[in-house]
Amino acid sequence: MKYLLLFTLLLSFTVAKADEDSIIAVYDLEGIISESGQSDGGLFGLSGNGNRPLTHFDIIRSLKAAADDEKVKGVVLDLGGSSIRLAQLQEMRRCLMAIRAAGKDVWFYTENLTLASAIIGSTANHYTLLPEGNVSISGMYAESMYYKGLLDKAGIKANVIHIGDFKSAGETLYRTGPSEYAKKQTDIIMDSIFQQILEQVSTGRKIEPQTLRNLIDQGFVTPKQALEAGLVDDLQYRTDFITKARKHYGENTKFDRSYELPNTKGPEIKGFMDIMKLAFASGKDKKRRHDYIAVVALDGGINDYSVAPVRKEILKLAKQEKCKALVLRVNSPGGSALSSDVLWEATEEFEATGKPFVVSMGAVAASGGYYVSAGASRIFAEEGTITGSIGVVGMKFTFGGVMEKLGVTTHSQQRGKHADMNSLTQELTPAQTEIIKSSMLDVYSTFKKRIMDGRGDKIKGDLDKLAGGRVYTGIDALKIGLIDEIGGLNEAIAHAAKLAKIDTDHVYLTPEPKSELEGLFAGPDKKDEDGEFIHMMEQKRPINLIKQQLSLHPALSVLSKDQRSQLENFVKRIEAYQNTHVLLLSPDITIPGL
Repeated sequence: MKYLLLFTLLLSFTVAKADEDSIIAVYDLEGIISESGQSDGGLFGLSGNGNRPLTHFDIIRSLKAAADDEKVKGVVLDLGGSSIRLAQLQEMRRCLMAIRAAGKDVWFYTENLTLASAIIGSTANHYTLLPEGNVSISGMYAESMYYKGLLDKAGIKANVIHIGDFKSAGETLYRTGPSEYAKKQTDIIMDSIFQQILEQVSTGRKIEPQTLRNLIDQGFVTPKQALEAGLVDDLQYRTDFITKARKHYGENTKFDRSYELPNTKGPEIKGFMDIMKLAFASGKDKKRRHDYIAVVALDGGINDYSVAPVRKEILKLAKQEKCKALVLRVNSPGGSALSSDVLWEATEEFEATGKPFVVSMGAVAASGGYYVSAGASRIFAEEGTITGSIGVVGMKFTFGGVMEKLGVTTHSQQRGKHADMNSLTQELTPAQTEIIKSSMLDVYSTFKKRIMDGRGDKIKGDLDKLAGGRVYTGIDALKIGLIDEIGGLNEAIAHAAKLAKIDTDHVYLTPEPKSELEGLFAGPDKKDEDGEFIHMMEQKRPINLIKQQLSLHPALSVLSKDQRSQLENFVKRIEAYQNTHVLLLSPDITIPGL
């Protein structure tokens, strides 16, 4: 009896100890999940948020740690109002599947059952929907905006030249609808992505694909019907969901909202001295004591402004002894051909050191985004990554109609037959069009050479037939050798570590992410810190008038989030064309709801 009592006491102590040591990692996600962590106010200005942005790098590294940590018994997720793109969702899904494979729980709560939340929810063994929640799984609907009518009314004409039948990046600026090539391309992309979603959700939830398709085609689905179909496991209010999770693990279990995540609170500003302190601290590098892998993100369009800090960072890492490998995270539709080549040269300089260079593609790594990726020893992409778009587009805007409407007349004089080629009022002559086309063909030839230099016999088939501006999803790009492996940032880091023969204990996203407030301050450059005595331009050159007018227009209040995003891309593309006639730019394929 005495020994039984002692055993009972020891057992209760062990259980209590286990409860105290147990962790449930909580991910309550809001807002845009950034790739680089560097703030960009965009067309619609700064949000006023002083916090450091949470990055995709932060989340997937935390999820990986949760899968490996014996103290972590499960994770809880709520996507809330977060905006997460398909490739990010797919890597998060794979991380969550690894957590389930480790015998741990995945709890997922949502008030809105969408295709995006269904992808994450397909991994959960506790998937809960608000009893009166919104179920919006009616399928995929892509609606592109065309601006020819707007430009015509403004008196602006876009002269467009394409190298590659499928190179449709400029169509929204000079057409009122898509070309047959563009429609065909969008159909292929949407078919591929829709099939991926059906397979991932039906497999994860153990639902017949046709049953899921029938639910989607039904149009309107109630929460109760979603429960009966097996899309979710329970219908509960948030407080009941939290109570259930706490009861499941015991009151001593820690629900950790910051598990293996960085401190995202921005700098505290109480007065002028705090502002001065922030300004002087900006730009200072952290000294690394251990061998490490650097992750550098190219996020957004490619131009002098976006490329300059990325190039600078890569060249700096090439000279840092402790940096043993580079993973370039590319989330870019492309942009300037010249800037793409400048960044490609920086990655070549890094590779010349003998250090591994690996690429991880995000939601999109197309055209110029693929150009800068082609030299990597291995390219990883998600099934839903948009890539390819190997082609060139050129454009010139003429504003003669605007001048006429404003009552402005011009008089020009020139020396040189084609000196007026860059005139804002004169359209291109047939001869000048041929000159630009010749330049574009030269760029196209260089583009293909960069690919063959980097990919070589990995390309399966005739590159000319695979190029021509054609866009691929990651799963199709794998089949033709444009990428090497389906995988995300975690897989790219693991491969870089293997090549460098080091572990993954020390991996850093660099430059370090900053809050919007910190991003306002640019620390002074150290003289010749990278060995260069001339530097790339790092100043934005926005089309201020267009941005100002669009941002103030009351009609914007009725636009959807996707339409606002397209409008912002429209302005960015005009800005890109203003700076250069020749671009490596992919078409804007928008998948709403993802």
